[in-house]
Amino acid sequence: MDNTSLYAKLLKNPWSYTTGAIILGMANITMLSITGSAWGVTTPFSYWGAWFYQILGGQPDTWFYFSQKTHAAAITAGFWNNGHSVSNIGIIFGAFLATLLASQFKIKKIKSKKQIFGAILGGLLMGYGARIAFGCNIGALFSGTASMSLHGWVFMLFIFIGAIIGSKLLTKYFI
Repeated sequence: MDNTSLYAKLLKNPWSYTTGAIILGMANITMLSITGSAWGVTTPFSYWGAWFYQILGGQPDTWFYFSQKTHAAAITAGFWNNGHSVSNIGIIFGAFLATLLASQFKIKKIKSKKQIFGAILGGLLMGYGARIAFGCNIGALFSGTASMSLHGWVFMLFIFIGAIIGSKLLTKYFI
């Protein structure tokens, strides 16, 4: 096998669902082994906001959420001592690098103000939903179903319902 086909197989072409599932499963086990908690993405973003607020002189540790033992320890430990925050940086840069290596990076022209509004509204609703559900598709769905927790399966049902409603609203109002 020459290097070109290896490059295409690993970086350019999509992987099979089985390969993706095995890699995600290994990542989940690794995260649990290293950090002592299931893989999650959105909780570290709340820590990022708290750390930024601290830089500005705020005291998020006085808020109920950040006064809880687990969250208080994460806020005190700081960014680089939180394995989930570090993994989020890896996810962001890894996705960017994968896009570059697959020659799929494109800066797209914004079509209208409705598109900007829709993107902001969608992001806010997804972020809010992830916080009230105590996780996103990684923490609540992936880690939840992997541990056979009922909340993961309920989350999966509502992801489908939300996707149906969201796609109908998207095509009706924003495209």
